[in-house]
Amino acid sequence: MKKGFFTVMIAQALSSLADNALFIAAIALIHQLSGPAWLDSALKWAFAASYVALAAFVGAFADTFPKGKVMFFTNSIKILGCMLMFVSGHLANQDPALQTFIICLAYALVGIGAAAYSPAKYGIVTELLPPKDLVKGNSWIEGLTVLSIIFGFVLGGFLIKDQVVDWFLQFPAFQPFKDTPAEIAIIIIGFIYIAAAVTNLLIPKTNFIYPKQPKNPIILLGSFANYVKVLWQDKVGQISLAVTTLFWGAGAVIQLVVLKWGTDHLGLDVSASANLMGVAAIGTIIGAVLAGKVPLDKAISVLPIGVVMGFAVMLMVLVKQTWAVYGVLILIGGLSGFFVVPMNALLQHRGHVLLSAGHSIAVQNFNEQLNILFMVLVYGFMVSLGLHINTIIILFGLLVAVLMYLLILLCKYNQRKYPQAFDEIGESCHGKATH
Repeated sequence: MKKGFFTVMIAQALSSLADNALFIAAIALIHQLSGPAWLDSALKWAFAASYVALAAFVGAFADTFPKGKVMFFTNSIKILGCMLMFVSGHLANQDPALQTFIICLAYALVGIGAAAYSPAKYGIVTELLPPKDLVKGNSWIEGLTVLSIIFGFVLGGFLIKDQVVDWFLQFPAFQPFKDTPAEIAIIIIGFIYIAAAVTNLLIPKTNFIYPKQPKNPIILLGSFANYVKVLWQDKVGQISLAVTTLFWGAGAVIQLVVLKWGTDHLGLDVSASANLMGVAAIGTIIGAVLAGKVPLDKAISVLPIGVVMGFAVMLMVLVKQTWAVYGVLILIGGLSGFFVVPMNALLQHRGHVLLSAGHSIAVQNFNEQLNILFMVLVYGFMVSLGLHINTIIILFGLLVAVLMYLLILLCKYNQRKYPQAFDEIGESCHGKATH
């Protein structure tokens, strides 16, 4: 692996860690205002909406400038969102409803930074690594990304613990925040964003030159619609795109489910519930590492794991003892890590061949975040209806398992009817592709 690849990994890990720690801090801030339970999903919805709104433009932006600079600029937008969340209480002038709105707006701003950051982050991977190393490279960066998401939850939970808050309050500089301890967490998270921005500046130029990108929004929208069409019409692309779209939508809901499951089913507070995501990190690491051994042309062989993952999620309703809770979370983490890495690599490769690094990732993000919007909205609606978290888990697990089985049937159909499309993957891995 090239030296620049590991710099990208560090920058991505820091930025993703901060994104998810900030999510927990924002939830704690809203809970301090005694907001309703469905507002947790509103935060996630605001974040995902930024991806969807900017999808047509961020690919061209990422392919116009050196990707290290793009990552620095977009990470700076995240810092602004973090700052807005920090001052939300002062801007709201003690109005809880207005402060909640500003908190959601601030996290949407972080989402804007993340939406533009993502094509650059994944795009530079395809610039740094040859096709034969994409699964291995993705095993590293995807495993680290999922890990940073999980530990972001853990860090957020740690920073809002009463003992940690009490320790910070020993220092005079933090005394003004004794009534709003979540703001202390936001300050610490802001420094992590700054560290990520500094690391972005160390990413080397790859000297990749893409065709000049249009600047007219109407042209970009039309082009993006065509990119979406191209990737969905490709018989390999549609499978990998559908699978990763389902996976990330499910992943966003699982984050919310685990938080509520911890409080409602296990009787934990928000801080301890956030730590449960850290338990899944053990399985995620193992799954991602094992996935690195799956060659690109065998990526679709992991599809049945998606069905198993749906049923594994349903095991959450059966466990309460600590060892059983940890075992189920490790199992879910392991299945998800092993499942998503090869499929993500396949989608990146196919998108790079058919489109370009930046545009293919923008299409991927658009579809994934659109599904997150839908699934999080459904989750928020179920919570607002007062459904028990165990009922939500059963419905959600069944949905994932059934949809994955249907995608397996579609994949088999495509393999029978369009075998040449799948053969091209193997040829590219052995240096025979002519695309």
